[in-house]
This record gives sequence, C-alpha cells and structure tokens, in this order.
Amino acid sequence: MVTVVTKLVHYLHLSRRSGQYNMNHDNSKKLSGKPPYNRSGSQDSLDELSMDDYWKELENINETRGNNSEEQAVVLVKEPDEGELEEEWLKEAGLSNLFGEAAADSQESMVVLATLTRTQAAAVQKRVETVTQTMRKKNKQYQVPDVRDIFKQQNESKEKEIGNEHQSVRTKENKEEDTKEASCQHIDYDHQREDVPVIETDINLEISFSEQAATLKDDPAGKVLKGKEDDTLLPNFRLPKDKTGTTKIGDLAPQDMKKVHALALIELTALFDILGTELKPQKAIKIKTKESGLFGVPLSVLLEQDQKRVPGIRIPLIFQKLISHIEEGKLDTEGLLRIPGVAARVKNLCQELEAKFYEGTFHWENVKQHDAASLLKLFIRELPQPLLTVEYLKAFQDVQKLPTKKHQLQALNLLVLLLPDGNRDTLKALLEFLQRVIDHRDKNKMTLKNVAMVMAPNIFMFHGLGSKNTEQSEFVMAAGTANVMRFMIRNQNLLWTIPTFLVNQVRKQNTESQKKEKKDKAVKKLLKKMAYDREKHEKQDKNVNDVKSVNEADVPQGVIRVQAPHLSKVSMAIQLTEELKACDVVARFLSQKSGIVQSLKKEEVFLYEVGGNIGERCLDDDTYMKDLHQLNPNADILTLKLTV
Repeated sequence: MVTVVTKLVHYLHLSRRSGQYNMNHDNSKKLSGKPPYNRSGSQDSLDELSMDDYWKELENINETRGNNSEEQAVVLVKEPDEGELEEEWLKEAGLSNLFGEAAADSQESMVVLATLTRTQAAAVQKRVETVTQTMRKKNKQYQVPDVRDIFKQQNESKEKEIGNEHQSVRTKENKEEDTKEASCQHIDYDHQREDVPVIETDINLEISFSEQAATLKDDPAGKVLKGKEDDTLLPNFRLPKDKTGTTKIGDLAPQDMKKVHALALIELTALFDILGTELKPQKAIKIKTKESGLFGVPLSVLLEQDQKRVPGIRIPLIFQKLISHIEEGKLDTEGLLRIPGVAARVKNLCQELEAKFYEGTFHWENVKQHDAASLLKLFIRELPQPLLTVEYLKAFQDVQKLPTKKHQLQALNLLVLLLPDGNRDTLKALLEFLQRVIDHRDKNKMTLKNVAMVMAPNIFMFHGLGSKNTEQSEFVMAAGTANVMRFMIRNQNLLWTIPTFLVNQVRKQNTESQKKEKKDKAVKKLLKKMAYDREKHEKQDKNVNDVKSVNEADVPQGVIRVQAPHLSKVSMAIQLTEELKACDVVARFLSQKSGIVQSLKKEEVFLYEVGGNIGERCLDDDTYMKDLHQLNPNADILTLKLTV
C-alpha cells in the first residue's frame, strides 16, 4: 500500500496552528456641522450605534492632513477598456490560455475548468464570452475559441454531481434558517445578557459558497435572500470540525496557495454574480513612491528592507513596535484609539522615527500611549496603496451590499485569500491587536462598536482614491464600512481559514496534472523503449518492478511510516485506527527521551501531510489520520522534518 506523507516542523516566527504572530519587540476638515441624516431608510442602518466616533475620527484625520505640508502621492485608478477587465480577471484566475495567442495550448486551463463547480464555471464562461466578443470587434488575429466548446464537457460531467450537491445544501441551509428564526433576538456582543440564549450558526466549508447561494436563491422555501437582515445583529458563526483537519492560511505550500488564490477569485466572482452584486477589481497605475523610510512607503518595500535586518519577518518592524509600545502602556487606558494624540507632537515623533528608528536611537519612553495609537493609524493611512489593496478595497466596501451576514462572511473570507501575503499578515496582526483592546472594554470603554467606528475611516477612506460623494452616500458608506470593520474583528478567526471545498479543488487539480504528467512520461518511455534493445529494456523493467515490490512490502497494510531525519535515525511505524489523530503521532515522537527531542515542546512541532494530491499541508491536532489517508491515499511515507 501507499501511505500518507507528513513531516514535523519546528515552530518558527509564525505559529501556523495558533494563528498568533510572534512579534520580535526588541528589533528595532471639521465635520461636526454635518446635518443629521435620516437613517431609517438606509439598508446599512446602525440605529443602535452612535456614529459620533466615526465623524470625530474623520475630523481628526482631516486635521492631521491639513497640518502635513508634504504632498501625498495620489494613486490613479485606470478605467479599463471594454474587455480589458475580463482579460485581467482571466489572467489572475490562471485561465489566460483560453484566449489570445496561447489559446491553442489550453491544456493547463482545461485542468482548472475540470475542477470547477457549476456556478464557478458560469462565472468563467461569462468573462470568456465578453473577451471573445471584444476580440472579434477589434479584429484581433488570435484564435478565439467557441465558449460552447470550452464548457461543453465540464457542464455534462457535472450535472449529476451538482444535483446531489444542491440537495445537501438545501437540507443543511434550511435547518440553519430554522435555527436562526428561533433565535431572532437582539444580541449585544460587547455585553451579552446571560439570560439571552446564543445559538451558534455553522459555516459550511465543504460546499462552494456560490453553490449554496444559488440553491437558496432557487429554493421557494429559501427566505434568506428576500430581504436585508437587521444590521445591528451579529450572528455567532463557528466552524464545524472536519475529520481531515481545518486548513489555515500559511498551512499550504506556495504552489498550492497559488491555486487557492485563483480559485478564490473565481469563487468570489461567482458568489457576487449569484447575489446580483457587481465585482470590479480596480487597477492602479504605477506611480513613483518613497523607496525607503517608514511612513508613506509601500508595504512590499518596507518588508523588503526589514527582511534584510530580520530574515523571515512578515510584518513591518515599525508596525510591530508601535503595537507593542501601546500594549506596554497597558490596554486599560480610557479612550484608547479614540482619543487622538497631540497633532504637533505626533508630527515631530513621525519625523524623529524616520531618522532614528533603524539606528536604534529613538527614545520610546518619551512616546505617550495616545500618540503611539495615532502613529499606528497614521502608518495605515499613509500607505501609498491601501492595506486592503487598490484592487479590492471597493470589494471590501461592497460586502455590506450582500443580503445576509453569512454571505458577507463568506465574501470576506475569499477577499482575505486574495490579498498579498504582506497585506494579509499585517491585517491579521492589526485585527488581533484590536481584539485585545476590546478585551479590556470594561476599563478602556472601547467596545467592538467603538473600535470599529474609529478604525473604519483609517482602513477604508483611502485618500488616493478620493471620490465625490453625496451626503446620503457618504453616510451609507460610513455606516457600511463600520459594519464591515466590526464584522472582520468579530469573526477574524474564520477569515484565515481556507474553505475545504477550495482545498479539495486544489487536490483535484493536482490529481489531473499528475495524470497528464504520467501519460506524457508513458509516451516518452514508449519512444525510448523502441529506440533501445527490447531484451535489455525488459530486464531493466524487471529490476525496477522488483525494487518497487520490496518497497511496497516494507509497509504493512493499515500502517503509516513516520520519519524524522533531524530527530531520529529510525522511522516509526504507526498503526492506523479510527481514533488516531495528528496530535497522537506528535506525542509518540516527543515521548522519546533522547537527543534534541528532549528540548522540544508540543506547541513547537507540527505534523505535515506531504505528497500525493497535495504539495504539503500543515495538520491541526484534531486531524484523524485514517480519514486523511483515505482522502490522500497516494501520498508518500510520513516524514517528520525539523526546520531551524
């Protein structure tokens, strides 16, 4: 039999399982006159939330900009030509071979198409049709494939599968709606009453989000899409346990994460299509920006210069230090994040940090807590491109337009997957810090609502994309972005999870690619066989088969072999049982009281699935090894590696 492959890796800077970043702290115009807007008719009504904190924060931001004599670079957003947006979309989705000069060699794209759901395929087909029509209008001398030919095979092969899938979605979602109706009460998540029962709602990660939405939309009993939910309510979502393990961002190998990115874009587009919301990623024109420094430097440039000082760093050092300094002053300070620092002092501190931070001569003991909080928000605002990126900032804002909180959470999950690594890691560190501030709300008076409203304009009101809004649209956006911010903080643990259906699609793509490679190798082998002496070649084949049978006989049925070259010279054979988990495998290795194993702690080592239909995947402690083996039976031998 062929066994599952895993490896054990030493805990590094970033703990993949805990989701916590281990930051190295030692390295080093007034709107009060705005007339009240009648919120009763707004879909994003925040009747229970005072917007005062939002407008005051916006006032502070404008005053800070007014005191800044330096001109800020404006990111220009290019209006795409007809079909250009769809071309860019197909390229990012890894489907550029479906059009243009490369259309004749579209085998790689066909592998992707073969794994798509019905709604995902419809989203791709819609974009391909637009590009096809545009190319014909422009008389481009490219091969323009017939869309019907591209999708005919995929559509026929999915009919039966989709039917069964829709039935399971309908049953599960209807049960969840019954649960939601039974618990339809106002819940204040900052100070929940003990007498109010909170019924948690599971998020289904096994079935495509867009397929779930399509099923509910088509189902006469699906009342969920007929009206907007009460925006003052935040459902308590949770992730159901998966026997093959939950996959977090950072758990997959880069080559598989690249596939996840493409699939997430297709899935997000399909979800927005089904829900009737337009998704148009923006495109920024490259402009000249600062190439060094701290404030106003592109995140990628900042990380590059920091990695020269601290290899492997994932979050800017100045960002880490500002957070750690605020926390050193304790998080009990009333009005933390809401009360601004003294503008003149913050400006001077900013200039001093630029000159002395990397030299290690800056005196942090002189920085007051409110000033540090203002510097943190200033850092976010001064990024030449927004933390949520120019491409997807509007999409994050438009999440508020989706009909239910579940759809909003699903969309946010997919959007986070689309962010560049540096943006995503920095956002994660920020949300974790904001939650720690909220945890001290009894003393600092900063509830989830307060923090969300203070931070929303810093995250969403990007100066480089300034657009003229009406009084009504400005309020709707303010209320909506505050809601999105609130939702991101509240459900941040779910945002960093890679949905199971996306991981399974990656597995299918890898399997299809391996089949193609195997077929190509067989053809090459056949040609080689014809070129050499038949008798000699048959002898070589016999020797190979003999070796293979010896290796296979080496591992008994129902046994996985675990190797840890850095921990032990001898591999360990472990019998698969129904209850065997990844944590049990790790525990058996750590029970060996010899060599380097003695100094390792349980939280410092992880088990990895490697090979077969996945590049590599970090396993959570509750992964059932027998179920995983059934999911990936063609993986190699279990391997434990120590990375230092």
